[in-house]
Amino acid sequence: MVLVRPENTHQSRLVRLLRDGPRSRVELGDVLGLSRTTLTAELDRLVERGRVETAGPAASRGGRRSALLRLAGGVRFAGVVVAPDRVTVAVTDGELNVLAQVDEPADVRTGPESVVGRAVELLGKLRAELGVSQLTGVGVGLPGPVAVDAGTAASPPVLPGWQRFGVRDAFAAELGCPALVDNDANVMALGEQHAGVGRTFDDFLYLKLGTAIGCGLILGGRLHRGSTGSAGDIGHLPLGEDGPACVCGESGCLEAYCGDAGLVHAALAAARTGRSPALAARLAEAGTLTMRDVAAAATAGDPAAQTVVRDAARRLGRVLVGLVSFFNPGIVVIGGPTDGLGHILLAEIRAVVYRRSAPLATGTMPIVLSDLAGRAGVVGAARLASEHVFATD
Repeated sequence: MVLVRPENTHQSRLVRLLRDGPRSRVELGDVLGLSRTTLTAELDRLVERGRVETAGPAASRGGRRSALLRLAGGVRFAGVVVAPDRVTVAVTDGELNVLAQVDEPADVRTGPESVVGRAVELLGKLRAELGVSQLTGVGVGLPGPVAVDAGTAASPPVLPGWQRFGVRDAFAAELGCPALVDNDANVMALGEQHAGVGRTFDDFLYLKLGTAIGCGLILGGRLHRGSTGSAGDIGHLPLGEDGPACVCGESGCLEAYCGDAGLVHAALAAARTGRSPALAARLAEAGTLTMRDVAAAATAGDPAAQTVVRDAARRLGRVLVGLVSFFNPGIVVIGGPTDGLGHILLAEIRAVVYRRSAPLATGTMPIVLSDLAGRAGVVGAARLASEHVFATD
């Protein structure tokens, strides 16, 4: 295992900068504002301890060419994202480039021991393929509220049986490296900050759609968790007391309307009442409907399926109006929609937000789909681990 934990604040800032890619000594000095003597001493110490290495000559800026420096090649992080119906794992290098990734169906209702064990097995296979004997750190994203300091799920509606289970400690014990746990919307926001469209913004919102709905907040360049870690837990905002039942036990929650189960429920109603012949035919054939069926019907132009999707998008848009007005982000990034639905959802969400928000808040604010596909979560989880490993305490 490459020991990368810095000895002081200067080293911490240096390795965090190098996490974003190789830089010359001159560039590092310019960004950090360190004297040449201090910079040289700290970099030499990092090189001596095997945390940083030379990566070839830098581009010429006139005069003698400086050498590029990068994080040591042996730094390897793991990212794990648990969804209600599947688990995704990846191994990255020190710059959080995904070296290998795999996902497979999983049922969180089988319990945390089973899911954690399978994630560890999948990581073992990736490590064997890559020749990685030891991980530097692992980050984990869970679909629900997380007690970050304890490393446990906190009363998660979609994770029955996970309450108070030590997810962080289980991964740390199995993998022999530091482990960090957060909710999936937060780690996806971190992924966008590192490698997605959010990387040029200090303030942005990441809206995660899917089985569970959440929001990751990057404010002032840092992940905002709130006082107890529940910031961005928007899935159970009440939209109407007489709405559909939610997994949390209440009725009319945003997630009950706009989560995957809510859309499928609305699609089933359209099929059974004859409003959608396409969905009715699929229901008769398969006996049930899935989000893929809803997406296929909507993208094929089925009016009832499109209405289901647009109704959900309008509700999401109205919630975003409040968030945008309150947080004033530079950009809103949307991730997680079923393949084929992204642009239908996006068009309706944009229409609502731009129509109902103050021009000062949205005049220069894009609303876009994530371009990271399935990588946002694992990259963000790896970044979560790196933030801990690259800290001084």
